[in-house]
Amino acid sequence: MVAIAVITLLAITFREMRQHAIPESTIYNLFFWGLIGGIIGGKLVYLIQPWFLHGVTPTEIISPYGWALHGSILGTILAGLIYWRTRAREISFQNLPGIGDAVATGAPLAQAIGRIGCTINGCCHGKPSPFHSFPGAVIYTNPHSACRLLGVPLYPTQIYFVLWNLIVFAVVWRLRGRLKPQGSLFLLYLSLYCAGDFGLRFLRIDPPLLLGLQEGQIISLAILVVVLPVLIIKIRRFRQRTIAESVDNTTQQQNQEG
Repeated sequence: MVAIAVITLLAITFREMRQHAIPESTIYNLFFWGLIGGIIGGKLVYLIQPWFLHGVTPTEIISPYGWALHGSILGTILAGLIYWRTRAREISFQNLPGIGDAVATGAPLAQAIGRIGCTINGCCHGKPSPFHSFPGAVIYTNPHSACRLLGVPLYPTQIYFVLWNLIVFAVVWRLRGRLKPQGSLFLLYLSLYCAGDFGLRFLRIDPPLLLGLQEGQIISLAILVVVLPVLIIKIRRFRQRTIAESVDNTTQQQNQEG
C-alpha cells in the first residue's frame, strides 16, 4: 500500500508540476530525493519516543518497521530544499511554492492509501472502544497482525485517518489553482492534516510523551502554530495587494478618460 501511495503521489505531482515548465528529469530527481528524505525523516522521528522512554538499539534503527508520517513530511521538505539549494539553476526560487502546491494536491490521497495498509496490518490502532462493531470498533484476531490487543474492540483510528485524508484531498483538489498566492495550498494541506491528526490521536493507544500529549500530537501542534498564521498572513497580504492594484488601475483609467 505504501508503494501504491508513492506511485499515486508521483503521478498527481507530475501532472500538476507540468504547468510550471519544470523539466521532467528535474521532477523525477526532486521526487527521488524527497522520497529518500521522507524515509530517513520518518524513521528518525519514529525513534524519538522510544529513545526517550527506554533508548533504542542498532537493530531498531535499521529495522524496516516503524515509520512516523510527520517525519516523512518534514524529511521530504528538507530533502527538497537541499536539492533545490544544490541545483538552483534547474528550479527558480519562484517555482518552489508552486512545487509545494503540486505535492500537496496528491499528498492526502497518498496518505489515505497508506492508511489502508495500516488498517490491514493492524498497526496504528486505537484504544479499547465501548462499541463492538464498525464504525465504532474493529477487532483484530490474527496473531501475526501488528495489533497489540487481539480480540479486543478497538477504535478503528486507521479508517478514521483514511476518511480524514480523503476529506483533505477533496478540499485541496477543489481549491487547486484557485487558492492564491502560490504556496497557500501546501500550507492549507499541512494545517488541515495536522488539525485532524491532533484530534484523532486522542483515540490512539500511543503513550503520552509530554503534558499528556502523544509525540504525533506535539508535532502536529507545533506545525499548526507555525503554518496556520503564515497561511493567514499570506492570503491577507495577497488580497490587500490585489485590491490595491485594482484601485490603482481604476484610478489610472479614470485619469486617462478625464
